[in-house]
Amino acid sequence: MASSEVDQKFLGKLAKTVEHDNPLLASVLFRILGLSINLSGQLLKARKNRRQDAAQVASWLDLAYHIVWLSREGLVLLQQYVLPMVGNYVELKVLAYKLRASFYHIFVLFHNTPPVAHTAINTPESQATSTVPGLPPTRVDKGKGVARDDQGGHAPPGGSVGPPPGFGPAPPTAFLMKPGDYLPEAHQYFREAVHLADELLWGSHSLRLSVKAEYAAFLYECVHDAEGSRQVAKETVAEVYDATEGIDNDMFNDACELVTVLGKMMKRGLGSSTTLRSKAQAPSPATQATMRPEQAEGIAPPGMI
Repeated sequence: MASSEVDQKFLGKLAKTVEHDNPLLASVLFRILGLSINLSGQLLKARKNRRQDAAQVASWLDLAYHIVWLSREGLVLLQQYVLPMVGNYVELKVLAYKLRASFYHIFVLFHNTPPVAHTAINTPESQATSTVPGLPPTRVDKGKGVARDDQGGHAPPGGSVGPPPGFGPAPPTAFLMKPGDYLPEAHQYFREAVHLADELLWGSHSLRLSVKAEYAAFLYECVHDAEGSRQVAKETVAEVYDATEGIDNDMFNDACELVTVLGKMMKRGLGSSTTLRSKAQAPSPATQATMRPEQAEGIAPPGMI
């Protein structure tokens, strides 16, 4: 995602690379890097607090507001300053297209209408009531401003009382950006990023693996295409093993971690008794520990599933 460590590494490295020739572009990349680092902490909190009790609703909404706001600001910087300048840069072009898809991925997770993922903070019922996943829907008595649950009682302290005044029956984050279905755009942007990564980067390039890993995650949690997600992961790992280009130690380590993630995605949604047998099957930790240094050059990294 836009908060991934691999993407952050490339943001910093590429900002340094273009700093002499294009100071403006470098400064914007550093700003997006700062947003990404901030965003990673907020998304980590969101993953840890998917199920909220009554006392956590207000903090959850604040967290969602922050995530949507950071993503919106990152997208504005990307579209206005980065995408128009990436024509002569290979890795930066792939990264920029990937980040655009990533920001839309976050909109789909936290701001989509209708909601498509369990991380959303609005539900189909939000057109009539204000809801938060895991809690009873609440409504606001007209003219009183008192939040009540569906059983007629008062909503718990800290519970949702609807969007800010003047925004009507809309998602709570509607005051940050226009509500709508961002899924088709996100899917199209992922396809474009994947196409560029396949065209411009070799099979074991860690940025290419980052693009594919997030696309597989997007298919699974937003499009709800479990088989498509597993197929993307499986094909990507196979392509890693077919790659013949050498990579440095840092990229090798990142590639190993991403192959681990992709390996788990290959099995996600399948029964525990199912065994995947393919050329992408990972070696044991003992095998990894005995790898010779020259194996890091010219071949793809092993999976560590």
